[in-house]
Amino acid sequence: MAAIVEARVADGTYPPGSRVPGIVELSAEFNIATSTGQKALAHLRTTGVVRTELSLGTFVADK
Repeated sequence: MAAIVEARVADGTYPPGSRVPGIVELSAEFNIATSTGQKALAHLRTTGVVRTELSLGTFVADK
């Protein structure tokens, strides 16, 4: 899932500053457990692809 979200960021599907679908939506789309989705988003945060704002959601990091 992390690789697909990262590819969507790279191809502009999710442009900088845009909100990334939440854990529940991504987990349903990829048919994975929410804990797996959380780990994938944590990896994307660590690598600087996305940023999370408390109570607002996860957004594509500005370059």
